[in-house]
Amino acid sequence: MPAPLFRFALIAALGGCLGACQSSAPPPVAAVAAAPAAVLAPLPAGAGCGPSIARTQAIVETDVKTGDLSAPVGTRFSADLSKAAGACAAGREGEAMSLLAAAKARYGYR
Repeated sequence: MPAPLFRFALIAALGGCLGACQSSAPPPVAAVAAAPAAVLAPLPAGAGCGPSIARTQAIVETDVKTGDLSAPVGTRFSADLSKAAGACAAGREGEAMSLLAAAKARYGYR
């Protein structure tokens, strides 16, 4: 058998073997349980230090509930937010917003 004809026959035979290995049935679908939807409280609206701190606190609480943030880190974050809320309540809005920004940066929030 000439070399080009032999190569063609070999390639055709290998192609037939590989084609026999492939299944035409669709792959099985794995059952995945849907995660329960977290109940989210509406975020406080408004401008200024009070609503901004309250929104961040609500997000932290939700992240702890869903497991996106560990409880110990959530506790430390809330303590930092409490300091910002104290400054806000005392009328020191600039300081409160600065403390809020520092806390958010420390824990990786925007």
